[in-house]
Amino acid sequence: MAIQFSPCSSSSLKHEINVYTTFIILPSRTCSSKWVCQIPSRTHPRKRFVLKPSNGHYLNAASLQDGLAENHVSKGNSNPLMAERSNPFSESGKTESSLSITVVGASGDLAKKKIFPALFALFYEDCLPENFTVFGYARTKMTDEELRNMISQTLTCRIDKRENCDDKMDRFLKRCFYHSGQYDSGEHFAELDCKLKEKEEGRLSKRLFYLSIPPNIFVDVVRCASTRASSKNGWTRVIVEKPFGRDSESSGELTRCLKQYLAEDQIFRIDHYLGKELVENLSVLRFSNLVFEPLWSRDYIRNVQFIFSEDFGTEGRGGYFDNYGIIRDIMQNHLLQILALFAMETPVSLDAEDIRNEKVKVLRSMRPLQLENVVVGQYKGHSKSGKTYPAYTDDPTVPKNSLTPTFAAAALFIDNARWDGVPFLMKAGKALHTKRAEIRVQFRHVPGNLFKRNFGTDLDKATNELVLRVQPDEAIYLKINNKVPGLGMRLDRSDLNLLYRARYLREIPDAYERLLLDAIEGERRLFIRSDELDAAWALFTPLLKELEEKKIAPELYPYGSRGPVGSHYLAAKHNVRWGDLSGEDS
Repeated sequence: MAIQFSPCSSSSLKHEINVYTTFIILPSRTCSSKWVCQIPSRTHPRKRFVLKPSNGHYLNAASLQDGLAENHVSKGNSNPLMAERSNPFSESGKTESSLSITVVGASGDLAKKKIFPALFALFYEDCLPENFTVFGYARTKMTDEELRNMISQTLTCRIDKRENCDDKMDRFLKRCFYHSGQYDSGEHFAELDCKLKEKEEGRLSKRLFYLSIPPNIFVDVVRCASTRASSKNGWTRVIVEKPFGRDSESSGELTRCLKQYLAEDQIFRIDHYLGKELVENLSVLRFSNLVFEPLWSRDYIRNVQFIFSEDFGTEGRGGYFDNYGIIRDIMQNHLLQILALFAMETPVSLDAEDIRNEKVKVLRSMRPLQLENVVVGQYKGHSKSGKTYPAYTDDPTVPKNSLTPTFAAAALFIDNARWDGVPFLMKAGKALHTKRAEIRVQFRHVPGNLFKRNFGTDLDKATNELVLRVQPDEAIYLKINNKVPGLGMRLDRSDLNLLYRARYLREIPDAYERLLLDAIEGERRLFIRSDELDAAWALFTPLLKELEEKKIAPELYPYGSRGPVGSHYLAAKHNVRWGDLSGEDS
């Protein structure tokens, strides 16, 4: 059953709120008043830091309200009110400010396993300002101390084992507080506002709300937070977790409702895959290495593959997963976002809007998905080596007659001058033989290859291939052909390999750390804009409706296998062989 989103209005809200944003352009001499996120020598005392966004550039404008309205205006007035505010900066260009991070849905798994550990990692690395507090908000009755006990179970000092871990944890936990309340209660959010003000102690207020909750209550929380718990003299921002709807209609309705209370630049739609190190490195690899950029087109690339596989099933999440399926859960967001980054034209700059403009162009250039270019599957029970693995429908939270796909493969095409005719293949599935996420770029065969007889009839063995392994064991490697040492002329396929854990001793930060840091700084490059979301859903919605209306039965595949046989036929149809099938990549 599809989740129904909350209506945009509430009977308790008498007036509609319009949105405005006030900016103060800071002269260059005041840039030093921002915090820079640096990792200082541990022998130096803690200083005031400037959070540095992921694109390496500092913002030239500080938003005093980041789009939140305070004045109620008459319904139907579509022009946002622009409010004049006094400059909160002193003559020296500095002001005391306080950062408040509220995790809504604090008792849930995502908050416990990802968000609180990421915040602690930022604190551990001295990337949070001196004046910060973390609030948990949920319906569960809990004290501050109980929240701290819950959080402490998932915190680890993984970054630098030599530091006094217990001391760091204690200092972080003392900044964590809890408020219990209903998600649709303005009164409870007003109580939260009082607690936030108490901790802010009259400083410039910067408030970040992380919505770690089901999408059907997004709007209720945003309405209450924006009207009863927003910053009055600083900024308010909201991080929204996927899913962003189930199709174009529900996604558009969700966006429209959110924008009744927030401006677009206040909404940070998070896709944690965009914060992964190898995805971040994709643009660097392409745009800062002359050896790759000239090859990045249909002239040299034969096909591109985006592969996502998990070696486990729904594991008790079947009730949630059955509402969405693998296409909505993985392909429409994670893989499509990576595809857009991969295929975009060179942006004007590294600014968020320039990059997102290019991504939208790619999405709008894509050919509508046809059912004939898609294969769906569902894992079935399987016994191996005396162990029995359950089928998807064995999950008690999943209907026995469910047709929800746990596997999907698709061939997509971009109808523009750079990529015309190049198949972009996606494959995503659960309960497969391995866990991996990777991008594989297969180049064209060498014209008139002098050594083709050494490869026999299988020219695919001679294909150069660039692989970016996103997880696990992050790596970039290029498959090349070379001569095996000896008197004969025997060729071998070898890897030029950059294995991150061998090259970089420092542990790679979790994606949530990078994205939280960017949201705090107001850097939007790795977050999804509303028109990106519209273009992504426009591509997949017709296919999803056709699958559901025609009740297409997914092809069954054994738990722990390589997926449905149909995915191999799909690849062969486009003269492609899946790159993850060779023994060397298993």
